[in-house]
Amino acid sequence: MNQQYVWSLHEVDETRAATVGGKAAHLGTLSRIEGIRVPAGFCVTTEAFRRIVAQAPPVGDLLDRLSHADPDDREAVRTLSAQIRRAIEETAVPDDVAAAITRALARSGEGTAYAVRSSATAEDLPTASFAGQHDTYLNVVGPTAVLRHISRCWASLFTERAVAYRRRNGIDHRTVHMAVVVQHMAFPKASGVLFTADPVTGNRKAATIDAGFGLGEALVSGLVNPDVLTVRDGRVVARKTAAKQRILTARPAGGTHEVAVRPQQQEQPALTDAQALRLVELGRRIEAHFGRPQDIEWCLVDDGFRIVQSRPITTLFPVPQSDDRDNRVYVSVGHAQMMTDAMKPLGFSMWQLTAMVPMHEAGGRLFVDVTRRLASPAGRAALLDALGKGDPLVRDAVETVLDRDGFVPPLPQPVPGAGGPHPGGGGAPEPIETDPAIVAELIERSRASLAALERDIRTKSGPALFDFLPEAFEEHKRLLSDPLSIQVIMAGMEATWWLNDKLEEWLGEKNAADTLTLSAPGNVTSQMGLALLDVADVVRPLPEVVSYLHDVQDEGFLDQLAKLPGGPEARDAIEAYLDRYGMRCVGEIDITRPRWRERPATLVPVILDHVRTFERGAAERRFELGRQKAHRKEQDVLARLRALPDGDRKADETQRMIDRVRTFIGYREYPKYAIVSRYFVYKQALMKEAERLVEAGVLGEPEDVFHLTFQELDDVVRSGRPVDPRLVRQRKEVFRAHQALTPPRVLTSEGEALTGSYRREGVPAGALAGVAVSAGTVEGRARVVLDMADADLEPGDILVTAFTDPSWSPLFVRIAGLVTEVGGLMTHGAVIAREYGLPAVVGVERATRLIRDGQRIRVHGTDGYIEILP
Repeated sequence: MNQQYVWSLHEVDETRAATVGGKAAHLGTLSRIEGIRVPAGFCVTTEAFRRIVAQAPPVGDLLDRLSHADPDDREAVRTLSAQIRRAIEETAVPDDVAAAITRALARSGEGTAYAVRSSATAEDLPTASFAGQHDTYLNVVGPTAVLRHISRCWASLFTERAVAYRRRNGIDHRTVHMAVVVQHMAFPKASGVLFTADPVTGNRKAATIDAGFGLGEALVSGLVNPDVLTVRDGRVVARKTAAKQRILTARPAGGTHEVAVRPQQQEQPALTDAQALRLVELGRRIEAHFGRPQDIEWCLVDDGFRIVQSRPITTLFPVPQSDDRDNRVYVSVGHAQMMTDAMKPLGFSMWQLTAMVPMHEAGGRLFVDVTRRLASPAGRAALLDALGKGDPLVRDAVETVLDRDGFVPPLPQPVPGAGGPHPGGGGAPEPIETDPAIVAELIERSRASLAALERDIRTKSGPALFDFLPEAFEEHKRLLSDPLSIQVIMAGMEATWWLNDKLEEWLGEKNAADTLTLSAPGNVTSQMGLALLDVADVVRPLPEVVSYLHDVQDEGFLDQLAKLPGGPEARDAIEAYLDRYGMRCVGEIDITRPRWRERPATLVPVILDHVRTFERGAAERRFELGRQKAHRKEQDVLARLRALPDGDRKADETQRMIDRVRTFIGYREYPKYAIVSRYFVYKQALMKEAERLVEAGVLGEPEDVFHLTFQELDDVVRSGRPVDPRLVRQRKEVFRAHQALTPPRVLTSEGEALTGSYRREGVPAGALAGVAVSAGTVEGRARVVLDMADADLEPGDILVTAFTDPSWSPLFVRIAGLVTEVGGLMTHGAVIAREYGLPAVVGVERATRLIRDGQRIRVHGTDGYIEILP
């Protein structure tokens, strides 16, 4: 057999994927697993495909044009793809390639029927399955027909759907090649797909089977509805038998056709329970071999199963690694931190090293294991209360797990310190005096610690830097866990909850604290938003500066700005802003994200919008208006309370709580500011180290360190061993795959991903439910913004986005309302929305997909829902 163009399936495995493609490599490996039967066959290698492309001169030029085509120009992509397919199909198969294929066919005898199947090198990958993107042809008979269909498989590398899929997964068209599998045709009684994990819930212990009569293409194409079976713990736990009116079967002379099923057979199951259990047993064997859940295509032939394909299920959210097999419940950190994007290895490992509680990584996100606290009755009650106040959907998801008998068995003894405001936190805080000096003291402590960090890290490099950083991390955690800091945060939050509960009980007024906290003093995040208005005040009267800023293209604009009339003043204003807030950015809990100080041009569009939209002094006026509104609300509430029975006592208690919330609620944002300030110091030191590693030839480019964990970077610095570029490339591919995953609010050790649901009345039909976090009702144009850099907002617009962290606050001064998919009463976007008096609803599942950009919507910030208007 010609080893260059044709290889037997028994000769190939995963190590040959570049030569035979993903499908053939998997089939070759499957054929070696004990007890797994794969139809015999051979593979036409990618070398044959390269010959074809080389002999079709237009293909190279067309590929270049396709790679540079605008992805949004679907007509151009469609046309170029069709031209490439036509060029490949019209190119004759070279004589030596055809001869090798014909010899392989002859070994099976004349009249043998085959399945001719595409096998691309970018197929059945751990991060991209390419399921259904390339062509398969069934019941192909005779050498001439086989050769013709091999050409069609080569051409199917450039179907419009495959081109779009590659572009979506960041795969260069010119780096992908096509092999073709030619297998003996299986003529099954039944066929279908086995998922060794539930593809909907993610549960790794539940296998699901789609089954139908005849050839499986009928199921894949949607021609018939399948029987659906769920198998768990060695038994069929659910079965839905479909009415199968038609099947796809083979024609005697080649090809396939539809056949009607006799009425008496239509309701018969395609598989018995015993067959389903046997199939799942085979599936578990395959899953164990590949080390991850599989999507398996199978055929039932003469009461035995043939496996015709197995690929990883790429849509499942990964499960955190554990040292044991006990049931575990994990709560998302990203949903609490308002940053649900995937993080790179340096990002999540740094957060793990500096967090107060142990955190587990999965899918580039971090999770806290709350199982032990849920196992204690006291710990469970406190945790559920805290989760409900933070994000009701998280609480509902956790309660859904708890409703399953035995998943979290109770502990015999209470967990020490099981209470607390956050998963893994300490007990209830001690009472604290309402005194602004306490806040001032905490801020001064934080500033002094940051100054010491900046001073001490300046002289550290190489191994000395990595000896120093763990000490810095301990100081970092000490600041985070400072009992006084936690007391102040909890005092502000509890005063907010008290005001909302009592004023609704006594006065029938919902969310009164939202108005009472307007323009609360000392909130570093709301100050950051207003401070950019002050920068705009400096820029506004300088026409040449404004004109120059409209044309800013790169990050060196500040140096050029100083050469313009009025430029030094504008530069100094921007520099002063960056000195105070330049460590911030979107997704700032990930140290690898570019900071405003590193990319100051990020702020230019916002400054220019402020110049255009606002008048001088807007920041001061806005803050003062909020303060006056809060004061009037305070006087109104107190007067109404005094008119009630026992009114003086109620008014006095309320006054104390108003003083308390206005004294402490602003500090709620400071610890995050302090964390991010320290992170920027760490990052600057690590990037200097990365530059030294590049100069030493240890690293390809500085930002490659983002794809190493902190521990791996430490090892590289100490050993001086070069970083394998293949590792960096692999990590980049994994990161891209993680970006495509939607993280759940709650994840179990079985892999079940839960998002929770709202269980409340009062939401009108058709409205989108969420969490009411800032009172009021507003109607306006929805602007769906997924990236702050793309924000194009006008006054009166309602911002609709996945999440907002503090870096979004400069946009809040322009909008009339806020809707996010993630968040709770005390997350950053909610706090700033209340300070600015913006009606806001957060935790609205799929808001950015259900609300179209430009639609008119009404935000009910008091009752927690969104109406989409005609």
